[in-house]
Amino acid sequence: MAVTFSDLGSAGLKKLDDYLLSRSYISGYQASKDDITVYAALSGAPSSSYVNVSRWFNHIDALLRISCVSGEGSGVTVEGFAPAEAVATPPAADSKAAAAEEDDDDDDVDLFGEETEEEKKAAEERAAAVKASGKKKESGKSSVLLDIKPWDDETDMKKLEEAVRGVQMEGLLWGASKLVPVGYGIKKLQIMLTIVDDLVSVDTLIEEQLTVEPINEYVQSCDIVAFNKI
Repeated sequence: MAVTFSDLGSAGLKKLDDYLLSRSYISGYQASKDDITVYAALSGAPSSSYVNVSRWFNHIDALLRISCVSGEGSGVTVEGFAPAEAVATPPAADSKAAAAEEDDDDDDVDLFGEETEEEKKAAEERAAAVKASGKKKESGKSSVLLDIKPWDDETDMKKLEEAVRGVQMEGLLWGASKLVPVGYGIKKLQIMLTIVDDLVSVDTLIEEQLTVEPINEYVQSCDIVAFNKI
């Protein structure tokens, strides 16, 4: 279902920040033209006080730098701004770089003689660069939304959140959070986190960090609400 944003001033940013609390993207589970449309409608990087918008903006900005947005989206619109097709053109510098690489490849082809030492060295360097690039891509990131439930309505939720955020490890970044009523005066903590897939396992994080002593004094259980690859 298409979404319409009529204002991206202060009030609109607050609405967008709330909208992105439980979402990694404007629509769906991958970056799409919807994200580009909203990105282009912003006048610049949002204030860090808009935690969710800032996280989303930085992620889309990074993807656009490597021309890595291919999803069609659901047709989001921002009043007064062009749709994604008008703004999603890759940077000219990237196009020139690609053309230069193609020219380099053509120069390396010798149809009538053996490879020179310089040509062999260039080929080896390209192969090493491709291999290194492949390794970097293997280490992806994921955005996760957790529901963390207390024992009862007497649990100090402030201390619960402090205990949760106190869990620190390489590849783990805690994000925005809020308390959500579940009934009988009990509230659960809903919190976003970003992980480096090769460094952090969410299952291990829950089983060995969030539901053991001393945190289990406050935490009864943890559930994964959403898990999206970035």
